[in-house]
Amino acid sequence: MIRQRFVLDTSALTDTQTRELEGGNLDTAMGGILDIIAEARLHLGISCYIPYPSVYTEMREFAKNNGCGEDTLAKIDTWLVKKTPDRYEVKIPSKIFYDYVDFMRGRINKGMNVAEDAIWESATECLFRTTKAKTKSEIEPDIERNVIGGIISSFRDKYRNALRYGILDSAPDIDVLLLAKELDAAVVASDMGIQKWAEQLGLRFVEAKSFPSMIKEYLKRIKPEKVASMI
Repeated sequence: MIRQRFVLDTSALTDTQTRELEGGNLDTAMGGILDIIAEARLHLGISCYIPYPSVYTEMREFAKNNGCGEDTLAKIDTWLVKKTPDRYEVKIPSKIFYDYVDFMRGRINKGMNVAEDAIWESATECLFRTTKAKTKSEIEPDIERNVIGGIISSFRDKYRNALRYGILDSAPDIDVLLLAKELDAAVVASDMGIQKWAEQLGLRFVEAKSFPSMIKEYLKRIKPEKVASMI
């Protein structure tokens, strides 16, 4: 078998559908996938990379903030190969691409903040005019927070879906693609933006939800006695 390499996005281990297929909570699902990756590395020579420090930091922080234990964090450090992509030698040209993505994310977030301020100001004005408050500062904080906060939250979700779905909007996203291009590796993610650009760059793409079962199938064919308990 030709030795395979994969570059993982954070969503490769945190995707909701993957978690449902693997069973259990996030800690159990992440730990289980990392165990499969460990077996594949030991018995098949399959290497799974994560861009460092962008995706590595994002993945560890997500795991820690969502109740994952030290064992899972140790598996991230042990079985995922950390590598910084060569942003200057990968011919896209990658540095321009990288700066563009970072710039786009900043502009998108600025636009969202401006719109949120306008919603907050207009809603506060409406509350002021329809209550007995003599000044805007007298508006009950709970009313302001519960009414306006809910509207802002709904707006934020719709805004992100409209403007961020299907595009690259973070440094970790671009690092995944650059590293995969550099290593001639497959990309593993559930992010539509990453998938779209992986196709544009001629990279092999594996959906996060399919990745564990694919590695299990490799292991089952090569070392059935060692992985029977995992399948």
